[in-house]
Amino acid sequence: MSKWEEKRRRPVLPVYLAALVWPVMALLTPIYQLSGILLTAGISCLVYAVAQKFCPTRVVRTLVPYATGSEDVDRMLEGIAADLDTLHKLNVDIPDPPLSAAMDRMEQAGRSIVQAVEKTPDKARQLDRFARYYLPEVNKILAAYVQMEKGGVKGDNANQILSEVRRNADTMATAFENQLDALYSAEAMDISTDIEVLDSILKSQNLTK
Repeated sequence: MSKWEEKRRRPVLPVYLAALVWPVMALLTPIYQLSGILLTAGISCLVYAVAQKFCPTRVVRTLVPYATGSEDVDRMLEGIAADLDTLHKLNVDIPDPPLSAAMDRMEQAGRSIVQAVEKTPDKARQLDRFARYYLPEVNKILAAYVQMEKGGVKGDNANQILSEVRRNADTMATAFENQLDALYSAEAMDISTDIEVLDSILKSQNLTK
């Protein structure tokens, strides 16, 4: 779930003005002497204090896309979401209906994966290979496909590559869906166990036929 994050930013102008006092005072007084150093330091502090009144601390609000409580998980989800956005843009440029439909499946499964991990950050441990390798590699392959289609590349090698991408599109989409399904394997086992326990209790109390 996204959230607004507030950060207080101190202005840098007071610091610059306070630092500027020293070279200016060096022209007016011997700051190599103790009295000169103390006088310059006092004026520098005064300038800083006055400048602070005219340049108050600002509160900057930024929207954090994911706030799971783990910076590593948040970065992973941001990376996956960015790759899915790229996948969506590539799909817009693909005229082949079956391939486009397979890419829709990939994106839908990918978005569901992000939602599942956002709700349960512990699931992120299962996504390392998917996030770091599989999803970026799929985008790389499809980007090459789009480039060849747009560029009108012809020839046996180009046709073979385009044909292989189309032929394997469903396989790639199924891999996305299997990754999503794998995230719920633990829940499926827990529910199955709960059902078995419940059924056993009902039978022991003669509440089932």
